[in-house]
Amino acid sequence: MPALKTYKLFISHSWAYGDVYDKLVQFFNEHSNFAWSNYSVPKDSPIHNANNDTKLYNAIKTKIAPVNCVVMLAGVYSTCSKWINKEIQISKSDYYKPIIAVEPWASEKTSKIVKDNANEIVKWQSKSIVDAIRRHSI
Repeated sequence: MPALKTYKLFISHSWAYGDVYDKLVQFFNEHSNFAWSNYSVPKDSPIHNANNDTKLYNAIKTKIAPVNCVVMLAGVYSTCSKWINKEIQISKSDYYKPIIAVEPWASEKTSKIVKDNANEIVKWQSKSIVDAIRRHSI
């Protein structure tokens, strides 16, 4: 059997909703026949303290550069994030990385900006998310 591809993923998220991020990481870790590396910004990263927009932009750009795919949580809170527009611009304009938008479980409101920029929008199910990553990863 050939070796599994290891997908390099950047997960866009808000630490104010860290439980959602943690659950998504758990999905990936527990999904059978799915190997991945996490390029997301850790909670204790100095990126959070960037003292100007250029430094923040460059720090995010460095994290996204090597990934195969960007996974964005499409909760309505994403629209309020000061990072989301930067992450979308870097993903789509700077590196042409595919974006998978994940709609939160039982959500009634979702982020229009994330969904408008996504290559695919999926529901909160590990199989759907992993299948989309496999379809769109570069």
